[in-house]
Amino acid sequence: MTHPPAPLLIPPFTEETAYAKVKKAQALWNTKEPFQVVMAYTEDCLWRNRDESFQGHPAIIEFLTRKWQTELDYKLNKELFLFSANKIAVQFEYEWHDTNRHWFRSYGLEHWVFDPNGKMTSRTASINDKAINESERKYLI
Repeated sequence: MTHPPAPLLIPPFTEETAYAKVKKAQALWNTKEPFQVVMAYTEDCLWRNRDESFQGHPAIIEFLTRKWQTELDYKLNKELFLFSANKIAVQFEYEWHDTNRHWFRSYGLEHWVFDPNGKMTSRTASINDKAINESERKYLI
């Protein structure tokens, strides 16, 4: 039995392709592999993450490396919020702990802009953290 081909995850997005793009990003970020994650972005991609702004693959790799050295046992869930032809808005939450095993759940929204090949040219993320007890975790590894 043959399966239908997977949808192309390039603009213009449909609800199906936007949802698939979000879930692909979720799976990629949950690898916690900066050199894999960065391949979803253009070489000159602009980022704003919390209070940091930077641009390009080297800066993205440095940021993600630092992030996953301090946000331990990171587990992320992303959900499609809105989309248009070449933009996707994502609602997300993730859990992690610091080196003292203090647990947090981080909540936020991201705004993504894509080039015609489906690579992200801009990522803006607004995030806040809530301390939680380990027993309150929702995303078990």
